Amino acid sequence: MASFDLVIKNARTRADPKQTVEIAISNGKIARIGHSVGKGDQEIDAGGGLVTESFVNAHLHMCKVYTLEMIGEDAMRAYQEGGMDKAMIAIELASKVKRKYKADWIYENAKRALLLGIKHGVLHYRAFVDTDTKGKLEGIKALLKLRDDFRDLVDLQVVAFPQDGVVRDPGSEALVRKAVELGADVVGGIPWIEYTEEDAQRHVDLMFDIAVEHNRDIAMLTDDAGDPGLRTTEMLVRRGIKEGWTGRVEICHARAMQLYPGPYFEKLVALLKRCDAGVVSDPHTGPLHARVFELLQHGVTVALGQDDIADAYYPYGQNSMLEVAFLASHLLWATTFHKMDVLYDMITVNPAKILRLSAYGLKEGSRADLVVLGARSVYEALTYQDPPRYVIRAGRVIAENIAETKYGFSL
Repeated sequence: MASFDLVIKNARTRADPKQTVEIAISNGKIARIGHSVGKGDQEIDAGGGLVTESFVNAHLHMCKVYTLEMIGEDAMRAYQEGGMDKAMIAIELASKVKRKYKADWIYENAKRALLLGIKHGVLHYRAFVDTDTKGKLEGIKALLKLRDDFRDLVDLQVVAFPQDGVVRDPGSEALVRKAVELGADVVGGIPWIEYTEEDAQRHVDLMFDIAVEHNRDIAMLTDDAGDPGLRTTEMLVRRGIKEGWTGRVEICHARAMQLYPGPYFEKLVALLKRCDAGVVSDPHTGPLHARVFELLQHGVTVALGQDDIADAYYPYGQNSMLEVAFLASHLLWATTFHKMDVLYDMITVNPAKILRLSAYGLKEGSRADLVVLGARSVYEALTYQDPPRYVIRAGRVIAENIAETKYGFSL
């Protein structure tokens, strides 16, 4: 009988949830999935629980986590009230916290969020980091250090993000360029915040020039306000098509899409598909959101993101993608079993595609980054949102969660 480093027994998978299988892992990779696969040096009994790929958070402003009490709620009110008419004002209010930016406390806050994410099985990120004339490179220094310190536990892609604009914030372009030279993985942007369409296009072009020069993916926040006239999503994908950046463009929010007239939306969908751009929606952090299920029906890759954790835009957040999917289930009216499965795709395989995680997946030969849930189905997982019983990184158990009552009885 074959022997492996780790064998997970009595596991259910989404591919066939009616029966249990065994998952064998060797050298950090999934070696075999089937019945009676062999013995493991270490063995885990999943107890009939669901085993899936680990969770992916494709959009988190990681330099801002836990800053709400530092900045107050003025920005949050402006961002969320009045149909998002004051979203630009909200960003201007929120930017005041960057006067206090220091790499040391940013590192500790981000580390706290990262460790909480490990508890919840989130092992892959795109971490947006403000890179501008207020925050300078303090956040970048903190997140690059965090990425390197925790490289064995998580995949952390650092996004150099000019939160306050590029044209309207002279000097930010040079800082983004410097951040990439220091090792930032992705070039960010937020073109809709510029004052004119010409400046918005200039923003897209300047950031794309850096991405092309350094062979980096692009991730931008587009059309994040209640204005149906915003068109920066289109600007971004047109440039992506021109550069041949197929599958390398991430679009976050695009909330104005909810207000677009039908004919324009259909044209935009065609461009998104030509660019193979991924869309990350965060419906829990604002009253508008991209047309998630229409995009999916058209074949556009759509994911969910945490977006914020206790910052100027959103007061909550456990860095749990099951919680994010649970909230989205209500906000998007996705309460059928089929749509629950789609939501689970949007916190696993869909964002993994957007982040281009080549070794990801619950299949033989893939890296064994897995979660062993207590839930026996996606429905149960979304209903209770319990942390995974086990979190596995490259075949090694890095977290184990045991639920107990206040009287100390195991559940």
